[in-house]
Amino acid sequence: MSRRSGGSNAVDKASNAASKGADGAMEKQKMLLSSDKGHFSMIKALHLADLITELNGFCGVMSIFSSLRYCLDEPTKFGNLWAALAFMPFGLFFDFMDGKVARWRGKSSLMGQELDSLADLVSFGISPAAAAFAIGMRTPLDHLLLTFFVLCGLSRLARFNVTVSALPKDASGKSKYFEGTPIPTTLSIAAVMAYWVSKGWILEDIPGGVWAKGTILEVHPIVGVFVLSGCLMVSKSFHIPKP
Repeated sequence: MSRRSGGSNAVDKASNAASKGADGAMEKQKMLLSSDKGHFSMIKALHLADLITELNGFCGVMSIFSSLRYCLDEPTKFGNLWAALAFMPFGLFFDFMDGKVARWRGKSSLMGQELDSLADLVSFGISPAAAAFAIGMRTPLDHLLLTFFVLCGLSRLARFNVTVSALPKDASGKSKYFEGTPIPTTLSIAAVMAYWVSKGWILEDIPGGVWAKGTILEVHPIVGVFVLSGCLMVSKSFHIPKP
């Protein structure tokens, strides 16, 4: 989750000037977005960093479609499944770069912050859940628990947008810690799924097997990893120091 919202240091005059410039760019973007003239006024309002954020969202959507294509193909053909898992780290790259570009150009915006959160939800919330479905977590209870995971990611991103200005800051104006695990940490689960695919441990051979098979409570216990990840994301007391 990149830092797309600007934070100023009141002691540093240069930082104050940069903050004023960012405020001016933000007001200009608001005017362009609220204008009722021009079919493509929204496109004109996008900054370079916003376009990079869109690439993050692109990777997430392509990952989801790749998981769906795998489900429609022969289960022994892993090409689409590998594509689904590969798009996720590319999304992380663009998630990292949009913040870098925003700080480099001194242009942050509320729209950029919202775009960043929505793209993160697609790339690091919905796409890992779709990949989990593709590799074999397909029972109704699996679906319920994967939905819980996605909703935790959604809630964590919303909380970040609301509380980012209130979190303790260091001398540079950046937050000192993450409140709950950032949603991109779900890529660790994607890495584990990639290892399973490399070993052929999917579908009927998914690690942990199936519990309560043939009943309404049929579930793959390994889906608990997603539940744990979701709980850590929304945790209030679990703080991760920023590097």
